[in-house]
Amino acid sequence: MKFSLHHRLHLVAACAALLLVASCRTADTGTTVVTFWGLGAEGEKVKALIPEFERLHPDITVRVQQIPWTGAHEKLLTSYAGNSSPDICQLGNTWVPEFALLHALEDLSPWVARSAAIRTTDYFPGILATNVIDSLLYGIPWYVDTRVLFYRSDILARAGYPGGPRTWRELRAACETIVSNKYAQYGIFMPTTEWAPPVIFGVQNGSTLLKNNGTEGDFSGPAFRDAFRFYIGLFDDKVGLSTATDVSNVFQSFSEGYFAMYITGPWNIDEFKRRLPAAMQDKWMTAPLPSPDSVYPGASLAGGASLVMFRSSKHKDAAWKFIEYLSDKSVQTEFYHVTGNLPAVREAWRDTSLANNVYARAFFTQFERVVPTPKVPEWEQIAMKMQDYAEAAAKKTMTPDRAMEAFDGDVYRILEKRRWMIDKRKHE
Repeated sequence: MKFSLHHRLHLVAACAALLLVASCRTADTGTTVVTFWGLGAEGEKVKALIPEFERLHPDITVRVQQIPWTGAHEKLLTSYAGNSSPDICQLGNTWVPEFALLHALEDLSPWVARSAAIRTTDYFPGILATNVIDSLLYGIPWYVDTRVLFYRSDILARAGYPGGPRTWRELRAACETIVSNKYAQYGIFMPTTEWAPPVIFGVQNGSTLLKNNGTEGDFSGPAFRDAFRFYIGLFDDKVGLSTATDVSNVFQSFSEGYFAMYITGPWNIDEFKRRLPAAMQDKWMTAPLPSPDSVYPGASLAGGASLVMFRSSKHKDAAWKFIEYLSDKSVQTEFYHVTGNLPAVREAWRDTSLANNVYARAFFTQFERVVPTPKVPEWEQIAMKMQDYAEAAAKKTMTPDRAMEAFDGDVYRILEKRRWMIDKRKHE
């Protein structure tokens, strides 16, 4: 959405008025008011955790504003431009590089160094790494996600892989056995409308995705190219399904044996429990992702959301206390019960509700082998473009090698501004 200068001035004035009201309330009540922007459902559900924090800290009041995910990015940029950012915000991990580049975020490294409540060793290393830009820590992981293999345990057992495939070789062999014996029509479903699977195969094979300080794509490089050939080969040999339009309902198709495996995230645990028939509830399982070699599991992508503090905050001490509170293992566990989001703090996984969740175990194992996506603001634009070339290669309108060469060309154009900025800094 674009705003005229007239509308922007009104927006800034309105924000200033709100800040003035907030400061008056602080003076009137004798408490410090901390503003927290929560995105999506988390912005609503986090409110259940506020009363206990305010009981523990009677001198601090937390004001939560729920922001829909669809408009969150634009609203955050607008608030930054208008100098009306909140004290704290929930930020998707792929957004951290952009706001760090704008110098909008507080470096939390010294805050962690002084904290008795938060230690960087409490977190999965790959998840924490999503918040580190140029050796500075800009966010504290709040909840985490990644992708693992959801599979029909009965079908995979018949195919000879009761715990799921552990290598690419086993993944392909399992798919071939499933299809040739008609255990399912396809071994695995990886729709080209989802960019994550080919990227996951690439990072598993050692690709950094980008090169030259994140200024160029490396998708036509040997590591990613070979992984992409493996990915497309599953479709070429008709043991993998790439077309989302063939699957009107993922849960029904999975239940009916149209496909036996699907790479997806923790948000689908409850969906599979709720939407698969009762007779299917003992016939599916999750497993960490297979690897191109003997090192199991293969890597997956670090996802989730983190808690960031804005540099413009006038209540940083109080804001940090709230971040510490949300990072406490018991509060993390409570948040998991409220939302179903997996905790970022390892210690919270000792809770019996998680320790006894057979579907969550694969995620805990996988979180020890996750890697961040490239820390450039343009990453989401690049990821969306991947879908176009995955579809072209799957439909054989381009060879896999030609698709990745063309993709690198697009990525080069997408990263033009980044190259210009880096060159400009060199000559300053």
